[in-house]
Amino acid sequence: MFSGIIEDTAVVTAVETDRGNVNLTLWCAFADELSIDQSVSHNGVCLTVVSLGGGRYTVTAMRETLERSNLGLLKPGDKVNVERSMPMNGRLDGHIVQGHVDTTARCTGIEDADGSKYFTFSYDYDAGMARCGYLTVDKGSVAVNGVSLTVCRPTAGTFTVAIIPYTLEHTNFGTMRVGDTVNIEFDIIGKYVARLASLETAVGL
Repeated sequence: MFSGIIEDTAVVTAVETDRGNVNLTLWCAFADELSIDQSVSHNGVCLTVVSLGGGRYTVTAMRETLERSNLGLLKPGDKVNVERSMPMNGRLDGHIVQGHVDTTARCTGIEDADGSKYFTFSYDYDAGMARCGYLTVDKGSVAVNGVSLTVCRPTAGTFTVAIIPYTLEHTNFGTMRVGDTVNIEFDIIGKYVARLASLETAVGL
């Protein structure tokens, strides 16, 4: 479980394909503090550390993960938002982020906001999935590349988030451009509420 508060931007140092899997080796400031089998969020995707050494660590992304996320687009030199799992006695400064990416979205607009910036994203809207909670709501939460953010101006298939200068400097939002692909995880609480409502409707409650 994660909070969506990014600890560092890791740099991809190697990408190796192993049949349907991809092994990603990365460097980040806390790499020497990691242990084998530890969970780390990468652009919002929860992956397990499989090897360590030389101030770097390696994680493996399987085919389904690559198909649902932007990890398959990574190459050496790219920056990735990383966060270690949240301690049970820690503060939930963002929102509940599982590290289970739902889909990808494309950055369709970047607007200046007098020091901050507005980023607009577009994703494939599906009415059936929306009824199951796979959507955004005004002032609700969404994780974009693992960053916990507040939604504004949502429509069917688009939403906008405001990024402050600190987040621009300490995440890969600082290098994001129109057309870039990002990972999206919709709010798990919204999914549970939608699921409960659908069950109540089905049984006539």
